[in-house]
Amino acid sequence: MGQEVDHQEFSRADRTRHREKVRRCLDVLALMLRQAQFDAEDPMTGLEIEFNLVDDAGRPSLNNTEALEAIANPVFQTELGQFNLEINVAPRRLGSRGATGFEEDLRASLNEAEVRANEVGAHLVMIGILPTLEPGHLSPSTLSPNPRYQLLSDQILAARGEDIAIAINGVEHLETTADSIIPEAACTSTQLHIQVSPEDFAPYWNASQAIAGVQLALGANSAYLLGKELWSETRIPLFEQATDTRSDELKAQGVRPRVWFGERWITSIFDLFEENVRYFPALLPITEDEDPLEVLESGGTPLLHELRLHNGTIYRWNRPVYDVVADRPHLRVENRVLAAGPTVIDTMANAAFYFGLTRALAEDERPLWSQMSFSAAEENFHVAARDGIEALVYWPGLGQVSATELTLRRLLPLARTGLAAWGVAEDEAHRLLAVIEGRCNTGRNGATWFRDQVHAREQVGADRGEALRETLLDYRVRMHSNEPVHTW
Repeated sequence: MGQEVDHQEFSRADRTRHREKVRRCLDVLALMLRQAQFDAEDPMTGLEIEFNLVDDAGRPSLNNTEALEAIANPVFQTELGQFNLEINVAPRRLGSRGATGFEEDLRASLNEAEVRANEVGAHLVMIGILPTLEPGHLSPSTLSPNPRYQLLSDQILAARGEDIAIAINGVEHLETTADSIIPEAACTSTQLHIQVSPEDFAPYWNASQAIAGVQLALGANSAYLLGKELWSETRIPLFEQATDTRSDELKAQGVRPRVWFGERWITSIFDLFEENVRYFPALLPITEDEDPLEVLESGGTPLLHELRLHNGTIYRWNRPVYDVVADRPHLRVENRVLAAGPTVIDTMANAAFYFGLTRALAEDERPLWSQMSFSAAEENFHVAARDGIEALVYWPGLGQVSATELTLRRLLPLARTGLAAWGVAEDEAHRLLAVIEGRCNTGRNGATWFRDQVHAREQVGADRGEALRETLLDYRVRMHSNEPVHTW
């Protein structure tokens, strides 16, 4: 939800006007999908990564404003918590060595940002959840000083009507409450974008949903929260609970959550926007002056402000995006499944696997989702978040199979085919997908490495807090080595 907002209070009239405008935007989107020319001839891909900030001792550093000023690079911006930053890497076409260009841009930006952040006593860490977070770091006082974050927090708490409850059963058990959405800031992710035509959106989104569980299994990197060893990818249940606007009674009634895997395969991007409008009340009912139908009929491109803002407050793991660049509309699938880190090369391997696999599946003559129930894809997602690289998932034609065996036998060849279709050079594809293969063969990803290191330190007498801190310091050094995690 990156749009700037400044309204602090909303009346009943504001909400009524906003609902009418959102529905008008939805009608105009339907017209555009039938009539407009969307920019998709030479599609771009994109990459965003959220970082944590730590001090020299590995503890959270609550100075993202000072770090951002020191970094002085517009590709970095603040995130929800004072211990967060985000980078938006410039979009690229994957062909003509675009994958290598992504990696070079990201490494250069990260290296420079690290040097600059050091000037204010901060270090950047790519990890799904910062393991040295303590309860005091998840209080309203650690929200970033941006009005939109406080406003969003206030609206979610008001809609819920009570404090947010966090309860996660993993290897250990965590139960706590929060009086703001700051626990969401503990979740730092990698977001991958694919620009698609209206005709191709549904197969790319369906493919993204179908492989989300495997992505989680291979890329899990969030084993600890508030000193507890929980899921391999604890980000998933934490994010689902930290922005839940439903009371227990509404959950019992089957009201849909705002962090949502979804409930069906789709035939059009319109299906997702229509569900957003039908099922979810506005959290930020801000209404702009634009008349989208008038703009469209006059030959312009409507921005659809209200529909986009509403969409930004519904946290699908694969989100539909409508955007306008240089007065040309385009559509994107935003894949929000993966944790940040551990390294740039691991991140780019995850991206290559996703970009290649989704293209191969989206262009398959017999769609995977015609052979697999949606509920099976959702179950894969949560099982993989819990069990990580050891997860057993369902796959058509194989039944229950380990995520690593599935990847080695079926998915890596498909990803190579998809990358070739994107125009990725064979040596680029081989180098990046070899990282995924290495994780499968060793059974090691960020979550397993971190757990093993913490356990080893505890066995020689370190308490949990010290083991987490020492392991994080080791992790930070290895992160900058850019050696993939399966070789650590």
